[in-house]
Amino acid sequence: MTDQFAYLDATGQADLIRKGDTSPLELVDAAIARIENLNPQLNAVIHFLFDKARTQAQAADLPDGPFRGVPIVMKDLLGGPAGEPLHHGMQFLKRLNFTSPQDTYLSVKFREAGFISVGRTNTPEWGLMGTTEPAAYGPTHNPWNLDHSPGGSSGGSSASVAARIVAVGHGGDGGGSLRIPASMCGIVGLKPSRGRTSFGPGMGECWHGLANEGVMTLSVRDIAGILDIMRGLMPGDPYSAPTPERPYTEEAGRDPGTLRIGLMLQKPRNDAPLHSECKIAVESAGKLLESLGHTVEIAHPEAYDEAEWIQHFCHVINAHSALTADDVEAGTGQRIGEGDIEPYAWRFVEEGRKISATSYLSSMNWLHAWSRRMASWWADGFDLLVTPTLGEPPPRLGDMGGPTNDTLAKWERNLDVIPFTPANNITGQPALSLPLHWTPDGLPVGVHFVPAYGQEDLLLRIASQVEQAQPWVDKRPPVCA
Repeated sequence: MTDQFAYLDATGQADLIRKGDTSPLELVDAAIARIENLNPQLNAVIHFLFDKARTQAQAADLPDGPFRGVPIVMKDLLGGPAGEPLHHGMQFLKRLNFTSPQDTYLSVKFREAGFISVGRTNTPEWGLMGTTEPAAYGPTHNPWNLDHSPGGSSGGSSASVAARIVAVGHGGDGGGSLRIPASMCGIVGLKPSRGRTSFGPGMGECWHGLANEGVMTLSVRDIAGILDIMRGLMPGDPYSAPTPERPYTEEAGRDPGTLRIGLMLQKPRNDAPLHSECKIAVESAGKLLESLGHTVEIAHPEAYDEAEWIQHFCHVINAHSALTADDVEAGTGQRIGEGDIEPYAWRFVEEGRKISATSYLSSMNWLHAWSRRMASWWADGFDLLVTPTLGEPPPRLGDMGGPTNDTLAKWERNLDVIPFTPANNITGQPALSLPLHWTPDGLPVGVHFVPAYGQEDLLLRIASQVEQAQPWVDKRPPVCA
């Protein structure tokens, strides 16, 4: 019975509940059993919420939303339900047994949709790595090969979904942290448009609009249905993405029409040549898209190749890391020093504290102007940009993360692996990673789809069309329920 649930997506699990073929408690118990069985190998779930989940599953007032009774995991970063552990990958907060001080709007939306969280998942300290190897909780392992990274910073959630522990994993994305782990774990990951989801009530925006929250799933229809429950302006939000014409659940399966699509077969900023497996992945996706009737050509925005954009991106991340250190002090009432933060993250704090207000604002102004240059490519006639999600297949654990004395070199190594994804955090465009290629030794390589700002509808139509033409749901990793 456990396997029956494990191989269904969230929509399928919810359908069983509605038909009376199973109960929320049966789904939750099955997910808990999978955590107990698989987590010792993966180290994906770090806070177990089993008693709370079982209580919610049996409660008479469990909300009758579209995902009533479906288990989910939540990333140990950004917030969540009040009173749950919230350590941001920090040993400092782990020692204090720190908990979320209030419900986030998004956690309330998940609860009202009927989701039941069975645990919180591993993340690098403050989400600053494209891999999940915090000193506080140790590395999460990729279910496709335990020696390799599951990606980051939402790596615990991605490993949980890929191994079929749950069908949905929550995460955040400030430079690719939903799409990176989705690519490395062979699942679907969406970064919504800026302003599509709310960071309230605690924040108006995160990383000056670079970051979003979202989910990783097994199917495109799950992404569509969950985006419907996540989206929407909340009280006090500084901005909101355009209201969609119809529910996103109606976009999955809808004809996308004939699209003009550009393929990017080189790294941005004229960097080193693209890894051969990533190039194969995009070329194969291009052939598939042509077979579906779309016009495909080798093309990408010229602004992608401007070297300065990554420098200004780093400037903003440094400044916000310094602010995060201040926020942790304010939230705990305790001073933190160099010994309370991993050396890798401490470098961000030190660099951020050197930045003046005018220097920071200058970088933001530059990035806003650059975003306009990027956006002009779509405005001038292209519907979609297709790139590799990452610059290479999943690296081994210890390559991007792990202890190091050369913290700058480690950051530069992370940037080398993620040359594509940060651009869309800057521009605010939605972007989706789909599992369309595997290396000869069985490692996933995601393909990255980017429409114009606010066009999740188009993104879901094309993603659904691709999923139907080249399904991936039956591809399962060696470590799997």
